[in-house]
Amino acid sequence: MLRGARMSDVSDGSGPVPRRTPRTTDGGAPVSGALAIVLAIVAVVAGFLILRSISDDGDDDLGVGTDGTAEAGDDTTGTTVPQGGSTVPQITVPPTAPPIVTEGATVVVANANGTAGSAASMKNALEAGPHFMMAEAEDASDETGVLATSVIYFDPAQASAQAVAQSLANVLGGGVSVLPLPGTPPVADGSIDGAGVLLMLGTDKANKTLEQLNPGSTTAVITNPPVVTSSTLAP
Repeated sequence: MLRGARMSDVSDGSGPVPRRTPRTTDGGAPVSGALAIVLAIVAVVAGFLILRSISDDGDDDLGVGTDGTAEAGDDTTGTTVPQGGSTVPQITVPPTAPPIVTEGATVVVANANGTAGSAASMKNALEAGPHFMMAEAEDASDETGVLATSVIYFDPAQASAQAVAQSLANVLGGGVSVLPLPGTPPVADGSIDGAGVLLMLGTDKANKTLEQLNPGSTTAVITNPPVVTSSTLAP
């Protein structure tokens, strides 16, 4: 090298290459990896909030609450819900009373309760009110004694006897067994003279009006005789 010669600013390739500084944006500092992560998180959170907002709007349109059930007051069935806490009145249709069959078989009332005159009183009530075809009252046989619960027998050989017997049970307020008539009727003389229905009047039905026995009945039974307390009547 010549003495006093001027060194060149350009490398001739024999020395180390100068280190270059990284390029920067017009603003200055380079984008770091941490900032990229933060931006990614912000994008995920924003997307979640947007999806939730869309879902909530859909639930509101369908009238669905936050718990997944229909909100109160929403019309989801096409019917109108009364406002102000009022309720729709319920219409109750009363049951149709079964028809009362009073013809086709004669009824005998036998005293099986020990109260004299009770069978005759019941016979008069059944004849005057529902208009059953009635025979004279009888006494129960000694073997029958006093019955706590009345029993109605019908003659299966008579076509209308069972229907009349069931109608009689209904008029008496129910709670009465309706059974086929045994071979020998359980009355004092053992015969009911061809009658198709036999009412063995026990203590549960004796000495009561038909209104007392069946207060909900619409059958015309308003002509009951007074309750018998005397022993001057027939059985």
